[in-house]
This record gives sequence, structure tokens and C-alpha cells, in this order.
Amino acid sequence: MSNVRLTILYYSATGTNYRMAQIAAEAARELGAEVRVRKVAELAPREVIETSPAWKAHVEATAHVPVATPDDVAWADAVIFSVPSRFGNIPSQMKQFLDTLGPLWAKGLTANKVVSAMSSAQNPHGGQEATILSLYTSMYHWGAIIAAPGFTDASAYASGGNPYGTSVTVSETGEIDPGTQDAIRHQARRTVTIASWVKQGQAVTA
Repeated sequence: MSNVRLTILYYSATGTNYRMAQIAAEAARELGAEVRVRKVAELAPREVIETSPAWKAHVEATAHVPVATPDDVAWADAVIFSVPSRFGNIPSQMKQFLDTLGPLWAKGLTANKVVSAMSSAQNPHGGQEATILSLYTSMYHWGAIIAAPGFTDASAYASGGNPYGTSVTVSETGEIDPGTQDAIRHQARRTVTIASWVKQGQAVTA
């Protein structure tokens, strides 16, 4: 699977989805995938960010992470999204990035990407599933191949039983429990594995 190129696109205000992206990247690299981790651009005004110490600290701590560009999608065989839930929907930061990808879509460069998504919220039923499903709606328009984890590994049960994508419930300390970390790793490995099958099939039929 060393020929699979994976882009992990995330938005994170205080760090949860950044940590999720890092866990997924580690698992994918263990399979030999070439991985890019990219954050989407922050849209919130600086004065709003300044009112939240945790938000401000995370922005500063991740200043080194490259900001996503359309090339990061065009380059990839597979894309994993990691976003917090915003009233059961994806954050405006991720939506704005997706809205810039019309030219890629028009050229057919989003078709047949293998995609998967993860989400987080402050409580177990805080909109994670709806957030993932709303993102997948855009992926249907892409012509992408959705690699949902389903119940293909026992870690799905340990992490709360979401078959659409790993759901993280943020603890008071901001930690991601070990069972959920296992689910993230499984989802990343599954995405890379399916992408390798698709890529091999495309090479045969080319």
C-alpha cells in the first residue's frame, strides 16, 4: 500500500480534531501510505479567537500545519475528513474549503476518491452522526467512494457504535479514550486499504 496517497483534512478550534488527524496519519503511515495532514483555513475573526484561551492556544500551537489547498485533494487517492459538529453540520471553515473545489469537480478530479469522515462533540449525542452524513452528501456529488467503518472491527463498539465514522466525545481533560483511538486507527487503515484496491483496479483497467 506504499503507493496510496492520503490527505487528511481537518478543522479544529481547540485541538480534538487535530489529535484525531494525527492518530489517523500515524496508522496510515504504518501501512506505508504517503500522508499529508492539512488544516482548512480559519475564518473566525482574531478578536473572537482571542476571547477563548484554548482556541487561541491551539491556533498558535498549530501555526506550522500547512493550510489545505485544492492541490491536496487532487493529489490524493483517498481523503479522510475530521471535523467537529456545529449544530449537527460541518463547520463553516470546512464548508468554505469544499466550496472552492468546484473547478476540480468540473474536471472530474474528485471522482473515485476514497473518502471517510470522523467527527467530535462535547457529548455522546451532540450531532456527530448528522455531521458526518452531511459531509458525505457532498461526497456523493464528487463521485467519491465512501469508506465508512461500519461494524468491521470491534473498536466501533468501544468508541460508541457509529458505523458512519468514528465519533469522539470530548472529555473534560480533552483526552481521546484508548478505545476511540483504536477506532480512528481502524478507520484510517480501512480507508487506505480500500484506496489501494481501487487504485490497483484502475491500473488493471487503464
